Amino acid sequence: MSKIGLILEGGGMRGIYTAGVLDFFIEKDIEVDIVIGVSAGSCHASSYLSKQYKRAYHATIDYIHDKNYLSFNNLIKTGSIFGMDFMFNTIPNQLNLYDYDAFNKSNTKFIAVSTNCETGKPEYFELKDLKKDIIYMQASCSIPMFANIVEINNYKLLDGGVSDSIPIQYAINQGYEKNIVVLTRDITYSKSRQRFTSLLKRKYRDYPNLISAVENRHINYNDSLKLVNKLSKDGNALVIRPKNPVSVSQVEKNVAKLTALYEEGYNDAKQMCNQIIEFIDKN
Repeated sequence: MSKIGLILEGGGMRGIYTAGVLDFFIEKDIEVDIVIGVSAGSCHASSYLSKQYKRAYHATIDYIHDKNYLSFNNLIKTGSIFGMDFMFNTIPNQLNLYDYDAFNKSNTKFIAVSTNCETGKPEYFELKDLKKDIIYMQASCSIPMFANIVEINNYKLLDGGVSDSIPIQYAINQGYEKNIVVLTRDITYSKSRQRFTSLLKRKYRDYPNLISAVENRHINYNDSLKLVNKLSKDGNALVIRPKNPVSVSQVEKNVAKLTALYEEGYNDAKQMCNQIIEFIDKN
């Protein structure tokens, strides 16, 4: 039998689509052998692994207008547009309690992807004890220019999407040849070259490999997308993604738009329920 992977793309607030997909998975008790989450994908994966239905939705929507969650005030005060302490400490430990015990009992391996600022290469961290390892999720979500570099155990880390937005090749290399891939863009999307690189070059002048990774991101992203589409045609990947272009921005605060995208994710997974179960059972 093949081991089944679940790969979750990021995309900031567009990740609420993924939260909808994963809530359907929780509802139907759909489990996999490994989850590989990038940026927002890693955040929503955590609630899936603790089987807390609709927690990811509420952890986003309930605080979207709180300046401690997402605001330019945060960016000016702390260097990060998202309130990292609020997101990774206050919410899970005080406001919308995270079930750490349930996470620890999960049999599913969990990998969060970050980018090494010094090498420009992706780093894949296994999170075994979320209370202790949640800092790796924070690193995975730390968008260049809009977040501070996260320093952990001699690593200097930023958003995993910079170096490996869709870690399908990593999954295959780890022996997970059959993968469910959740994307936050529709099938017509391809990534364009990064704009405003002059600002980035100034801010990260001490990290030339990070700058190169950002400049080449669109190439790596589109290559990964081609591989996903090929594997899908060959029956080795099952892709869940929005049917139409997504109008939700990376820092979206419109509750109606976010809720609609969440519901779209849930309904897309629901419509594909038989395909998902067949894909898992067959393998």
